[in-house]
Amino acid sequence: MNYSLPALLGAAVLLVTGSFFAGPVLAQQAEDESERAERPARPVSIENDKFLEEDGVAYLWAGEGASQHFIVDNLILIPEQFHYGIGREQFPALIEPHFVSAEEADSWLAESARVLGLRIGDEVKAYPIELLTRHEVVNDVVGGEPIFAAYCILADLGAVYDRRIDGRTHTFALSGYTYYDPEVWDGMDGFVLWDRETESLWWPLIGEAVSGPLLHTPMEVYDQTKWSQTTWGEWKAQYPTTVVLERDQDFERPMTWPRYEFQPSQEAVQERDDSDGSMAPRWGDNAGAL
Repeated sequence: MNYSLPALLGAAVLLVTGSFFAGPVLAQQAEDESERAERPARPVSIENDKFLEEDGVAYLWAGEGASQHFIVDNLILIPEQFHYGIGREQFPALIEPHFVSAEEADSWLAESARVLGLRIGDEVKAYPIELLTRHEVVNDVVGGEPIFAAYCILADLGAVYDRRIDGRTHTFALSGYTYYDPEVWDGMDGFVLWDRETESLWWPLIGEAVSGPLLHTPMEVYDQTKWSQTTWGEWKAQYPTTVVLERDQDFERPMTWPRYEFQPSQEAVQERDDSDGSMAPRWGDNAGAL
């Protein structure tokens, strides 16, 4: 078969330019696949029978008793992307936290230790990340404001949230699950929370409720001028009278909890907007002095 010179030249140009443009794309794909391969394999919840159905109702396993399971009929997340499933009371998400003085904390907290520092009115508190790694959620009232401090070690997400939703205070805890989405937060796993008053599930990596009566309700990151992602040394220097979350806290898990009667509102079903204050900042993005 004979080819003309123009045809051969055209093929050569196509080959070279195609390689030029495809090279970076293929390299990025290889890098992404390498990063995914390096991440540890996590137990896939659906493969471990954590998704249940009874009498036409969909449940997510959350403890030994059937009353512990979450109703997930309106879940907007993909079941195959849930990990773990250790039970909703396994992490001691504090309800009535205790604090110690800065002087006492100095005996065990390094200057370089990361903390979430919060100042509301005259009340100043520090939540060390090394303690939040165990609790993950600390429900608190600071300066009369109901908030919760949270940290997810898998996503390195640390933030302070407002606990008020439609004017009512909610109490947050860990569901025992993590979830990932390749298109969200660099594909990292992030904890799935629940609130005791409605048993809705929440995924902080997208900043909204993902099932339950409060589906699509945005989370509310607390006013970022009132809290900071910082270090113990920097926070203590700025606020020497701060108190610090006490170590080794635990509590007896409540067997029952007051439930809110829920009436759907426009706010509860509106779609999340990334600019609405529901998305937590990456660590270091809210590190300025208060």
